Amino acid sequence: MTHPSHEGSPTPRTWPLVVGAVGVVFGDIGTSPLYTLKEAFGPHYGIEANPANVLGVLSLVLWSLLLVVSLKYVALLMRADNRGEGGILALTALVQRSLPVAAPLSYTVGILGIFGTALFFGDGVITPAISVLSAVEGLEVAAPELGHLVLPITLAVLVALFAMQKHGTERVGRIFGPITCLWFAVLALLGLVEIVQNPAVLQAVNPAWAARFFLEHGVLAWLALGAVVLAVTGGEALYADMGHFGRFPIRLAWWCVVLPALLLNYFGQGAFILSHPGQVANPFYELVPGWALYPVIMLATAATVIASQALISGTFSVVRQAIQLGYLPRMAIVHTSDRTEGQIFIPLVNRGMLIAVVAVVLGFGSSSQLAIAYGVSVTGTMLISTMLLVILARVRWRLPGWQVWPLAMLFMVIEAAFFSANVIKFVEGAWFPLALGVVAFAMMRSWRRGRELLRKVTDRDNLRIEQFVGNLVAHPPLRVPGTAVFLTPSNQFMPPAMLHNLKHNKVLHQRNVLLSVEILGVPRAEPAERVVCIDLGHGFSRLTLRFGYLEDPDVPRALRQWQIPGAPFELMETTYFASRESLTARPGQGMALWRGKLFLFMARNATPATEFFHIPGNRLVELGTQVVI
Repeated sequence: MTHPSHEGSPTPRTWPLVVGAVGVVFGDIGTSPLYTLKEAFGPHYGIEANPANVLGVLSLVLWSLLLVVSLKYVALLMRADNRGEGGILALTALVQRSLPVAAPLSYTVGILGIFGTALFFGDGVITPAISVLSAVEGLEVAAPELGHLVLPITLAVLVALFAMQKHGTERVGRIFGPITCLWFAVLALLGLVEIVQNPAVLQAVNPAWAARFFLEHGVLAWLALGAVVLAVTGGEALYADMGHFGRFPIRLAWWCVVLPALLLNYFGQGAFILSHPGQVANPFYELVPGWALYPVIMLATAATVIASQALISGTFSVVRQAIQLGYLPRMAIVHTSDRTEGQIFIPLVNRGMLIAVVAVVLGFGSSSQLAIAYGVSVTGTMLISTMLLVILARVRWRLPGWQVWPLAMLFMVIEAAFFSANVIKFVEGAWFPLALGVVAFAMMRSWRRGRELLRKVTDRDNLRIEQFVGNLVAHPPLRVPGTAVFLTPSNQFMPPAMLHNLKHNKVLHQRNVLLSVEILGVPRAEPAERVVCIDLGHGFSRLTLRFGYLEDPDVPRALRQWQIPGAPFELMETTYFASRESLTARPGQGMALWRGKLFLFMARNATPATEFFHIPGNRLVELGTQVVI
């Protein structure tokens, strides 16, 4: 699905989307000028700020933005939409849907997608910390004696940001776009003033300066890519937020607003460094006239809060997708807006992120130290998205190899260089986002595998429903009026809840519906694919309700509103039955014991399926069953 109203020439509806995209999509990449050149010429890399080095680093920044963000994300990857939605999980689902059923490559694609998602979670912890820290550190330039207040102010801003999540961002979100547009205007103006005074900096447009930088510095130039990559962090957001704003408004915002402002500011900082060799510690804030320092610090803090808010909301969205696609246990999801479907709040994730972000700020202490750890998760996700894009281009788009491989190798070489330059800083701090990613990956894989084993064990121990229905003719039980809906992951088999109900209560309802909920690998299910209903005879039917991974799986509402064959589901005449599994992990059951125990821990703390599917508590009967995995 595309956004036809958003494609082609701009219309009056396009410009509000462009402003909204500037506020939400580009917050992360838009705040990168606060720290990119500061770190490149900081003490960590030891690169002298002479003209050749300044032009070399600027050339690397320019061509990274053009090749990685403009060419890969804006021009190519945004074509790979999953019915209008983007992001690493959407891309994974799209690629898997394009492969033959049970293809070996599908498993590899799933692993890549899960690991890319896990790395995204690591990025989600570091980005708010480094963004807000780098903005508040402007105080050290404006008033060095206030430097000791940087950490307390940063922590206060971050705690307030996470505390407001439960109230939603619909109201304040309306001002995100205008504030961020003002931020980009200030970026452009600050840079332009300095470029006019020192136009020699424009030589950096020539990629020969980047090549010369590598030839002269070798390994040091490669290590410096760990700072250059800070300029392209946030590129993934262009793709991930495509479903909210559409392809065309995001592209328009990038080419007309964001890219020009970023380049002007980076080149302005470079011109300032050339004019003040060896004297610049924080080139962004030293660009700012003294009278404007405090207003710019406040604007920068607001911009970084907006960038952090966009990432937090994005994390909620990705977690929800992962839950729906079966990669994470069910969690309580609060809808903070009646009008906007995507406005959600996940309390458990919010608390976990707050604790992790506060720990990162206290543990690293400054944006310079955080910059060492930053980049690993971002570049890892970049590499994975390139691999998935190559598979998609060959399998779904059926492009010939000579069209795919040259660009694929270009992107992979660039991103592998970025990734290796960051992972080499493992001991200095890069271990942290990698550790977060590994933990998230282990949880997601263990949950997925545990659910597969649980379903296999449950199906193995139960009769096929057709066989049970056939036996009813010979041994009919007592029937009672009403409808029984049995929630089961596999409606091919007799649900344990039905077996236990028959065993203990000796009755069956007049109408029995075996209901399974299926989450499709698309954001929203089409009306024609939502319902599959098969009448098994003797008052039994097999019903499958299908939802997209961005939809709220409200089962009672679907039973009332969707076109389902048979009599309507009356609330007061319908009883829901569900099984509550009592799980035990033992070695040799198909999963390592530590993974089995991790799965048990997640299962015990997961939101019950009945609550997740909005089953009314006063119409629910739960029956226990023992399962060993």
